[in-house]
Amino acid sequence: MMNTLATSLLKPARNAPAEERVEGAWHVYPFDGALELDYVDQAGNPSRRWLIARELKVGPGKMLLGGIDMSDDGYRGFRVDRILRLEDAETGFVVEHNILDWLMKRAERQAREHRKALQRHLKARYKAYRESSSSAGTD
Repeated sequence: MMNTLATSLLKPARNAPAEERVEGAWHVYPFDGALELDYVDQAGNPSRRWLIARELKVGPGKMLLGGIDMSDDGYRGFRVDRILRLEDAETGFVVEHNILDWLMKRAERQAREHRKALQRHLKARYKAYRESSSSAGTD
């Protein structure tokens, strides 16, 4: 599990993508989470990485999980097919199989939650606007 420093970094970053977008052949989903990854690089070297995930990129023939790699404090993209295991640092939930599916479902769930929160926010602002407009007319 990650320490509190890593989980404290989970608050939405100003530069984190807020909406789904398309970049050329890539479909990019916002993704928030602190994850511990067991990863194998291109040369076959295993490593354990701690990542503050920011986006999930789906492209032609591959998927990348992007975020801030805590070992060097730099932004990195990790090929999902090279992730052997991941652990959600917030919940302790471990994924060892169907990692790609788990990441997609989580990204989709986060996108739905974001849209619902935005709708609630807009409804509240509209209600406040209508109330202020009607009270201004009664003066």
